[in-house]
Amino acid sequence: MIRLDDIAQHTQLTSWNGPKDAAVSSIVFDSRKATEGTLFVAVKGTRADGHDFISQVVGQGCTAIVTERLIDVPETVTQIVVENSSKALGELAHAFYGFPSREITLVGITGTNGKTTCTTLLHKLYTNLGFKTGLLSTVVNLIGEEPVPATHTTPDPVALNALLADMVSQGCSHCFMEVSSHAVDQHRIAGLEFAGGAFTNITHDHLDYHKTFKAYIAAKQAFFDHLPKTSFALTNADDRNGMIMVQNTKAQVATYALKSHANFMIKVLENSFGGLVLTINGTEVWTRLIGDFNAYNLGVVFGISQLLGEDATEVLTILSRLESVDGRFQFMQSTGGITAIVDYAHTPDALLNVLKTIENLRTRNEQVITVVGCGGDRDALKRPEMAKIACELSDKVILTSDNPRTEDPDAILADMEKGVEAQHFMKVLIIRDRDQAIKTAVSLAAPKDIILVAGKGHEKYQEINGVKHPFDDFQLVGEYFNKMQK
Repeated sequence: MIRLDDIAQHTQLTSWNGPKDAAVSSIVFDSRKATEGTLFVAVKGTRADGHDFISQVVGQGCTAIVTERLIDVPETVTQIVVENSSKALGELAHAFYGFPSREITLVGITGTNGKTTCTTLLHKLYTNLGFKTGLLSTVVNLIGEEPVPATHTTPDPVALNALLADMVSQGCSHCFMEVSSHAVDQHRIAGLEFAGGAFTNITHDHLDYHKTFKAYIAAKQAFFDHLPKTSFALTNADDRNGMIMVQNTKAQVATYALKSHANFMIKVLENSFGGLVLTINGTEVWTRLIGDFNAYNLGVVFGISQLLGEDATEVLTILSRLESVDGRFQFMQSTGGITAIVDYAHTPDALLNVLKTIENLRTRNEQVITVVGCGGDRDALKRPEMAKIACELSDKVILTSDNPRTEDPDAILADMEKGVEAQHFMKVLIIRDRDQAIKTAVSLAAPKDIILVAGKGHEKYQEINGVKHPFDDFQLVGEYFNKMQK
């Protein structure tokens, strides 16, 4: 239990009605979880408004409520009015769990692509450096090496602060977390105190939510705007919006780049299926990772390690041993010499980067066969663009289903088909069933050919009408490769 006034002083209040010394046992924003002793924060969500459930939570015995307007409730219920209840939720949760971000070195990574790879590599790096480290990512949350299932790129404020508090109590010294644009816009990180933040890149994505690219940029930039002067802000000097991200930050600004002058300079010497040979600030290093996009990711990881004071030689030695993240340019080869690559590329820029990497690796004596789909209930504007990119950089293209969610897969495919130009009609197949699409790609491939299966990466399911069915691209490719050998 904690006194209400002990945590409420850490958010900006408009008014306070009722007892200030009420004991709070938990903070909730889901009305179904409100019970005696809980503090209910009425948040306006995308689908429901918590203010509509006040009478319900009061009836369930809720001790106190936080709202954005005065609501008639019994005198025994404390009502706190704030300007923004989403922001207040984060600040109150942070206080309720004992300000965990003050007890851990918390670093956030934001950008369209590369967040999962960067945070995961940082977790692996710091674990190898001897630290007990936390990870908050799209793929998995980790407390040390212990997995905690991930449901969102950035958890809700209550779950997030509870996780950070668990990390602190279990001895974690560092935590590396993905910070999505949704999380910034919805104040899921409100109240947290970051030791630093890094920007990977920004390209077309999430316009179904943000509506305009300008609003999407503003959401990413807001993360850096709120960093304290004691923290660092690492940005990609090669991205045209890289310096915009940090133009208003109070944090110490540092840069990394492959093409521009920067604090952390990366140069690609060799790029093959065997890995990358790079120089990072003049020191040559080999890594198992592949492609220019991973050179940028390594720039983020190395840059953060240096801004946190780690030994450069030790860091580079460890980076040379680290392997690719599941579902990020993850490849296998059949006994017949066919190479298959599974990648999470689900934005035009990510798909372009992966296909350009393949373009640089191929010998021109093979075909590139791309299997790609687009998710349902998400930004529809990128669908034709992704099909167009696949056609321009592949010898054969199979358009298929991704996670249709509640949308008609055929409607999604029709959107993608609009991006197929006349000269590419003969190279395109449309196979709605993703399993059959992958099977067809394998059957079409000859020795030395390269198959790219894009869009789902690490995911172990396919979501159709709200149901998640078991589905693993990498496993499925392996099964069809094995059948070819028999």
